[in-house]
Amino acid sequence: MYEGSCCCGGVKFTVAQKPRFVAACHCSRCRKVGATPFAMVHAEGFELLSGKELIVEYRPEPPFKYTRCFCGACGTSLGEITSRGKLFPIPVNCFDGEVDLEIAFHEHVATKPAWYPIAAGAKQFEGDPT
Repeated sequence: MYEGSCCCGGVKFTVAQKPRFVAACHCSRCRKVGATPFAMVHAEGFELLSGKELIVEYRPEPPFKYTRCFCGACGTSLGEITSRGKLFPIPVNCFDGEVDLEIAFHEHVATKPAWYPIAAGAKQFEGDPT
């Protein structure tokens, strides 16, 4: 069981299954909301314990499609915590303990800024993973 929360502790959740993977996205949108690696979690094992009323959604204009969530009290980026998909990303910094996974891949490295070096070992994709 993995536990997670926002900075102020208002939003709390659990994830029953080990995340499918951890990855890092280097696109401009992800950098704007925190530039942190994300864990892809299984919806069937996810439970929001508290703070539903604190979650604020940002719905982007097309061509962008991913709704981003934040804690309205402390501003913590919560990834796509309100997603209805079978899998969805949650920033790894929201987990209260270890996730026990290394970064499997980096995506959108074509737009990666110079200040973010990528350590050897993980796969790299110029855009979306194939």
